[in-house]
Amino acid sequence: MRPNILWISLEDTSPRFGCYGDKLARTPNIDRLAAEGCRYPLAFSTAGVCAPSRSAIITGMYAVSIGSHHMRTAHTNEYTPELPTPYEAVPPAYVKTFTEYLRAAGYYCTNNFKTDYQFAPPVTAWDECGKEAHWRHREDGQPFFAVFNPTITHESGMWAKPDKPPLVTDPSKIQLPPYLPDTAKGREALARHYDNVAAADQVVGNLLRQLEQDGLADNTIVFIWSDHGEGLPRSKRWPYDGGIRIPMIVRWPGRLSAGSVSDRLVSLIDLGPTVLSLAGVDVPLHMQGVPFLGGQDHGEREYIFATRDRYDESYDMVRAVRDRRYKYIRNFYPEKTYLPWIPFLNRHPIMQEMWRMKAENRLEGEQLLMFAPHRPVEELYDCEADPYEMHNLAGDPESLPLLQRMRAAMEDWRRNVGDKGEIPESLMVEQMWPGGKQPVTATPIFIPLGPGHSGMEALTEREAEYDDPTLLQLHCATQGASIAYTFEEGAPVHWRLYTEPLRLPAGTSTLRAKAIRIGYKESAQRQVTFKINGV
Repeated sequence: MRPNILWISLEDTSPRFGCYGDKLARTPNIDRLAAEGCRYPLAFSTAGVCAPSRSAIITGMYAVSIGSHHMRTAHTNEYTPELPTPYEAVPPAYVKTFTEYLRAAGYYCTNNFKTDYQFAPPVTAWDECGKEAHWRHREDGQPFFAVFNPTITHESGMWAKPDKPPLVTDPSKIQLPPYLPDTAKGREALARHYDNVAAADQVVGNLLRQLEQDGLADNTIVFIWSDHGEGLPRSKRWPYDGGIRIPMIVRWPGRLSAGSVSDRLVSLIDLGPTVLSLAGVDVPLHMQGVPFLGGQDHGEREYIFATRDRYDESYDMVRAVRDRRYKYIRNFYPEKTYLPWIPFLNRHPIMQEMWRMKAENRLEGEQLLMFAPHRPVEELYDCEADPYEMHNLAGDPESLPLLQRMRAAMEDWRRNVGDKGEIPESLMVEQMWPGGKQPVTATPIFIPLGPGHSGMEALTEREAEYDDPTLLQLHCATQGASIAYTFEEGAPVHWRLYTEPLRLPAGTSTLRAKAIRIGYKESAQRQVTFKINGV
């Protein structure tokens, strides 16, 4: 029996769970999941912000490899009209959402409901994508892959708003990272995040109870993870561990030991290939992530990689590589400050405190790290001895062999993935959207096959009648396009993924089909009514 797979994807969350040793955390459901499964303390995102990270997750490809590395491509700001936005990223034609491979293998795939991939989710990616999407809508006995995205823990949940409920977490017990000023406003913001994590834990508990109610817990592999680290200054948007180290827990009944802890490195880019491996679906060789579970387990990773590029209004280019202990960061714009203009970041109460105290000359010591007038070309940290990454070892002569090893690992990776960070965004967009216009997927055509039908010609009429068994091939002229089809009438429509010629049913039926390539505009629909006699 093929396993079901459930993802619970949090936002902006570092490992502030009880099972990770955090005494302030109120996460009984997540802790129970860890007690019944395996915890991965060395799990990391590929970027410290959501859209590039989620782009890598859904495709198994690094964002810098497929042109989805800028955050966010649909962003516009009246003060920066020169940016080449809005646009959707257009990956190479062979790149699909990994869920298409699952759907082709018979899995029912649902997403509830966040996407944020730097491109609109193609209709072929999911059986359901929306606030009502659920595994309970599948056919009897059909295996499922279901994703739920509680958005409670997002950075914006720490903003000061008049309708916020009273705090449960005691701000006096909050300990902020040493590079952030310890103020009442800052402690309250992080206390709010602890409350939001506790609320997300309740969502986790509800989903686990639904599995048990449906009798599915024993045959469902459950993953919980976050798209990147927590939404604090110098965490979110940065490749420091605060921005990329994430919680990761997997419960696989009967296969992963209860309460176990894995010391292997895991990157979020590995999630899609791992799901394919668990489902018994071959992992395409173009994918840059590697499975860490299932029959295609790739074995131990030596490094994880992370990036930072244009985030909202401000350009940047930072690359990072980390092994189990050490982190190497290269700043391609060392002349830049750490705090370019990002209005969204400036809404954070802790960031507002930092700017206020900087203006008043009240910051001191490590609190001034983010206000340096420029950055080092290279940064090197011992993440065990220096978990907050504040003591740069790049200039230490004794660290030179380590520095050279990490440099080489980064250069090898950038060469292997074809890092597009060096291509001006405007030129990249011109390649993706010539003349600033989104390309349009060609409308699919219908080709009848069977007795009397050689498959040489496509249908041009809106109605067709056949007396013999007939297959119908669907074809789209756009390179890399996928085709969705339905025989259903009315709305809502369940669009099925086309994988092989369709056998037209006896009697009268109407077939509708449309095509889409990632980043392209969806094609027009083609509709034909068929009448099949004597079959």
